[in-house]
Amino acid sequence: MAPKGMVTCPHALASQAGVDVLRAGGSAVDAAVATAAALAVIYPHMTGLGGDAFWLIYDAKSGVVRYLDGGGRAAASASIDWFSQRGMAEVPFRGVLPATLTTPGAVASWGLAHEAYGKLSMQQCLQSAIQYAREGFPITERLAGWIASTRTELAAHAESARIFLPGGQVPVAGSLLRNADLARTLEVVAAEGAAGFYGGTVGAELARFSAAEGGFFTRADLTAQRAHWGEPLQGIYRDVTLYETPAPTQGFTVLQMLNLLEPLELHKHPFLSPDPAHLMVQAKQVAYHDRDRYLADPAFVDVPMARLVSKSHADQRRALMDPARALPWDRVPSYGSLTGDTVYVAVVDAEGNAVSLIHSLYGVFGSAVVAGSTGVMLQNRSAYFSLDPRHPNRLEPGKTPLHTLIASLGFKNGKLWSVVGCMGADGQPQIHLQTYINLIDHGCNIQEALEAPRWLSGRFALGEARDTLHIEARFPQATIDELERRGHLLDRWGAWNELAGHAHGILIDPDSGMRYGGSDPRSDGAAVGY
Repeated sequence: MAPKGMVTCPHALASQAGVDVLRAGGSAVDAAVATAAALAVIYPHMTGLGGDAFWLIYDAKSGVVRYLDGGGRAAASASIDWFSQRGMAEVPFRGVLPATLTTPGAVASWGLAHEAYGKLSMQQCLQSAIQYAREGFPITERLAGWIASTRTELAAHAESARIFLPGGQVPVAGSLLRNADLARTLEVVAAEGAAGFYGGTVGAELARFSAAEGGFFTRADLTAQRAHWGEPLQGIYRDVTLYETPAPTQGFTVLQMLNLLEPLELHKHPFLSPDPAHLMVQAKQVAYHDRDRYLADPAFVDVPMARLVSKSHADQRRALMDPARALPWDRVPSYGSLTGDTVYVAVVDAEGNAVSLIHSLYGVFGSAVVAGSTGVMLQNRSAYFSLDPRHPNRLEPGKTPLHTLIASLGFKNGKLWSVVGCMGADGQPQIHLQTYINLIDHGCNIQEALEAPRWLSGRFALGEARDTLHIEARFPQATIDELERRGHLLDRWGAWNELAGHAHGILIDPDSGMRYGGSDPRSDGAAVGY
């Protein structure tokens, strides 16, 4: 609890960096930039300057929620034919091809958000990140474990190996890891803003690296990268008005799932009992079926978003749900993958402004490719493009791929109530859903809602059934057994599993204004306030 400002994210040191900026007089956006930049250094397996970002920003003075799209765009040379001519049926998950097929979008969004709402200089916002990159940051057990599990991919690229496998070894937990090249890149952004990243010396090195390695993006693609403002999605569940990020992100699925579930009155069922979990899994299946049919970059495809988030559409689709048995996957199919890593940042400042920010490289260490002397790990988000020329999410020049990244804000009686988000690729809407059901229907506080046992529906790897229901063992045994009896294909996890995602959030008491911050114990995070 804290009376003025609050930051929560998946690394305690990054949360502290954001609060330092708030204490220095910075805005919620300043603190979000500071936190995201610190995470880009100290949580490099999940985020970085080479990735994308999507924002919901609440301006307390005007009462307006704004959406900011920081998604990277496909290079001008990108084409389905390029891949088909080389016998490739999908964009590779790792390597230079996905690393350079889309441009990094996050830094452009930092610049645009800071230009609109920043109070401190970019230099002040990036100070902690620069210091951790230059002087070193402590490696957590989780980071050491992810470096070990990605060792082969990192070792395949000289700069990645030099930074993350010093001396050819996996660094041990508690040791310091430095990235002097990234410190210099951050100093350029601090001095020149986003323009220095895309068009200055950093941009020149990114383009040189891409050309030398046979990649896609060029200097022209980088300088053309822009973030842009848009309208968030809005829906109502019981007494809460929720905002989610729109296309090309999958935020609509959260609102659709809640629309499907609202008439089923989950609040009348006991917490963690079988019926809510069973029905939520089916709502996920129906919503993701719509996602995979329609969702793409709205600048290229007409996405019927108003219909997808309408109550009437949910009323029609609810007929597919079966209260007694699991839905056969071949009846209501959905695709995608639960594999993916991301960071989420929630900030509320002393004036009541808020930021809900999702920031990602997609896979663990993204493409596993560090771009030359920039110290920047490039993302692999372009692996989400379809190479089917008939699919709305097909690869096209200048297009943003379908994004699993989402962020949310909630309001009660017109007042800001919640700032909630998580990592987890296709798991993100499922975690949003479970967190809000915990908060709204079962009266959990923010920490209880985030710590509650979770399930995730879908697959993590090829060869795993698409309708696998992964479930933490802290659910009551009777619930787990009943879900299996109803036909769910269970993967019985242990009590805690990091694959269940890192969720974080802030609730604001409507009467006192007190900020309540929560942090997921599946991460290295902390809620920090003042």
